[in-house]
Amino acid sequence: MPSSTSASDLTQAPWERPVTALPGIGPALAERLARLEIQTVGDLLFHLPSRYEDRTCIVPIRGLRVGQSALVEGEILAQATVGRARPSLLVELADDSGLLRLRFFHFNAALRRKFFVGARMSVYGELRLGPQGPEMVHPEYRCAGEASLRETTLTPVYPTTEGLGMNALRRTVRAALALALPGLAEYLPEALRPSGLTLAAALRLLHGPPPGADLAPARAVLAFEELVTHHAHLLTLRHAQGRSLGRKCRVPGRLLTQFLETLPFTPTKAQTTVIGEIRRDLEGGRPMRRVLQGDVGSGKTLVAAAAALLVIEAGYQVAVMAPTELLARQHMETLGHWLRPLGIEPLGLMRLGAGAEAQRAKALDRETRLVVGTQAMFQEAVGFLRLGLVVIDEQHRFGVQERQALTAKGRAGAHRAHLLAMSATPIPRTLAQSAYADLDLSILDERPPGRAPVTTVALAENRREEVVARMRAACLGGAKAYWVCPLIEEGEQDLKAAAALHAELAEALAGVRIGLIHGRMKAADKDRAMEDFARGPVQVLVATTVIEVGVDVPAASLLVIENAERLGLAQLHQLRGRIGRGGLPGHCVLLYKPPLGDMARERIACLRETDDGFLIARRDLELRGAGEVFGVRQTGLPGFRVADFMRDEAMLPAVARAAATLVRGDSAPLLGLRRRWLRERHELGSA
Repeated sequence: MPSSTSASDLTQAPWERPVTALPGIGPALAERLARLEIQTVGDLLFHLPSRYEDRTCIVPIRGLRVGQSALVEGEILAQATVGRARPSLLVELADDSGLLRLRFFHFNAALRRKFFVGARMSVYGELRLGPQGPEMVHPEYRCAGEASLRETTLTPVYPTTEGLGMNALRRTVRAALALALPGLAEYLPEALRPSGLTLAAALRLLHGPPPGADLAPARAVLAFEELVTHHAHLLTLRHAQGRSLGRKCRVPGRLLTQFLETLPFTPTKAQTTVIGEIRRDLEGGRPMRRVLQGDVGSGKTLVAAAAALLVIEAGYQVAVMAPTELLARQHMETLGHWLRPLGIEPLGLMRLGAGAEAQRAKALDRETRLVVGTQAMFQEAVGFLRLGLVVIDEQHRFGVQERQALTAKGRAGAHRAHLLAMSATPIPRTLAQSAYADLDLSILDERPPGRAPVTTVALAENRREEVVARMRAACLGGAKAYWVCPLIEEGEQDLKAAAALHAELAEALAGVRIGLIHGRMKAADKDRAMEDFARGPVQVLVATTVIEVGVDVPAASLLVIENAERLGLAQLHQLRGRIGRGGLPGHCVLLYKPPLGDMARERIACLRETDDGFLIARRDLELRGAGEVFGVRQTGLPGFRVADFMRDEAMLPAVARAAATLVRGDSAPLLGLRRRWLRERHELGSA
């Protein structure tokens, strides 16, 4: 490990250079690489193969099996152009064991001359069943006088993009390895590394392993360093925040007492405990940075209201941010219902359209104590008078930068606003402590009174008429129901499918009012649709998964999810949480198209067996892997290049220890790691 690493040395490091520093990479190729988030030589190093091809040994033709990819060498016995409608070039290749047909749909005269009878060829491809028997279609090939396709190591197959050929990508990665590996810095002391491998040795092995090599130790070296980098970065943020001053909210708690006395139920022990944790944070003089995890219906909004009242009583403003306008309006309604009797009227800040200037002005009004909105509150034009607390709902949809952008609006000299981030997507405690290393963790693991049990059944879609008949009977008896139509994406065809389902149910449930809601509707139309369902005449709401987050209709007791096999376990659980909220037993029907795949069958079985969100989250991680669960859609959790929370869970305690050691030591190694691993080169924040 280098004893000292300056910022200028890091700037000159080969792995930090742009990809255009490599031979043969011009603007066009650089643009294609950028689509894969590859902009530097280091990005190429960590663009790992998704699988490998074995070209280290030549397979006799007689030993080939359909579906197998293999390297074959032989002599051309014949070639001919066959077919009229779609002509193809057919080449017969033979070795001592048998005959193999090669088919080329794209060919010209030059290729025909190259494939002359008697020429030696080496080819690599997949054996498929063709019209005349087994054949390879457009295999890679080398002819006499050219280098053989045979390799000494396994051949990497990388994730690629349109216009970027695999051979070009392999050449580019090889050039990056040749340039960067000889002087690749080791920022972690040997005592902290999980194995004896250096980072350079691990990368060399992963990009070109010998047959039969155990790649787990090499991958662990990369995953460990990446996890340590993220964890140490978050700890550094936490330490920077710890040096700031928070709005001291040491108050008698009269508003909180009045609020709790008006509730028709007693808060759970878990809610009381978390409110106590938050109160100690607010009184402590340092900015609170706390994430509140709770299953659907565990009462997170009540905890947020309690925190808001403590801050408001101390004379500061509170901002509540939600990821969608629908959920923000839900919070406006709930918080308004609870807090108006205490003289607190929430201000809505949803969009920056017509009338936005007047709304922004109200946020700076001394009389405004509670603001509820969406990402519109991030905008530079939005300011607050004395922002003391930021509450972010559905935390998993926002990242560190978004948290900082909003809490930064509460800066006043050395003082910073408090932060309470809430997530209804539970993840196991060990993983949460790593994902949110810059935040303290509180967990609501109890259900408040009034949450009725929900019975879940799975039915094949050929029993659809039976489901419709039962829904009709339930609605005529006064029940309200959701019928969810999952969309892959809200494009025109998908919305037509939702509209078609609405029309189908309107005909099948004659006499029952049917509503429709989806993500592309105007905000006012969505509000009207939800209002008509929650308190109006609509008894069945046909919806897309826009209702997944936060919408609360206590009267709804029946849920049908169409094509349930399309959805992930956590998402199915979130949707199920929309019913059983008003004291009536809930019934959830999962309609699926048979036959079910193994993973879909596992998901549905898990949902029928338990309603514990933390157990479901762990099972979802096991089934799908953390990389998919914590991917682009859930941007608040880190999108790792190599590490995987679920696969690498066992190393998380060692990661935490290594990160703590790193943060206490010289800052140069941590700076080097951040520049190596964090794609967004954001500054260490103090928000």
